[in-house]
Amino acid sequence: MRVNGTVATLGTRADPDVDLIEVDGSPVSFRLTDTTILLYKPIDYVVTASDEQGRPTIYDLLPEAPPSLRYAGRLDIDTSGVLLLSTNGELVHRLTHPRYHVPKAYEAFVEGVVSERTLDALRSGVEIEDGRTAPAQVERIAGSNRDTLVRITIHEGRNRQVRRMFEAVGHRVMVLRRTSFGPVTLGDLVPGASRPLTAEEVAELRRLVGLEEAGSA
Repeated sequence: MRVNGTVATLGTRADPDVDLIEVDGSPVSFRLTDTTILLYKPIDYVVTASDEQGRPTIYDLLPEAPPSLRYAGRLDIDTSGVLLLSTNGELVHRLTHPRYHVPKAYEAFVEGVVSERTLDALRSGVEIEDGRTAPAQVERIAGSNRDTLVRITIHEGRNRQVRRMFEAVGHRVMVLRRTSFGPVTLGDLVPGASRPLTAEEVAELRRLVGLEEAGSA
């Protein structure tokens, strides 16, 4: 067992509402009732608990959040959209682990005309700095002779992956928004707003990551 990344020894103390407790590498939640929410992350907010540069963080948008609320994956400071947070450590762990292939959809507004050949390359996977990406679902939504709006769905979660995928095929992403994470979509939320997930959404997330028999979140 580890507490905040350090191997626990006899006498180690931990607060389950504050400390990260892991067993065999997986976070453990001791809460009787878990909280799982959707936040529409705006641009210019960093996904972290505190920032050395004094930039606003997502937790500034959640002043009443329980201390153990943790985010499932990150969004870059210049990317907006769906961000899931939960007090259920195992759910967060599985949602971010590549083993479970949870789909995440984005709308990318990119420079230039994206050809069908380029879309096919993204669908097959492209080479980026840390290896070839898995095949993606990609479709053109709209475009002009100067730029293109593309919807792309991936199952991985590498750092700045969508931006790097488009760079690999010769297009710079100007605006990027995550529109869904598994079954959870932005709906009518506005940037900076949040809401609890419905029981149905939580159940579907749990099904996607193999937690059907583990109780409710």
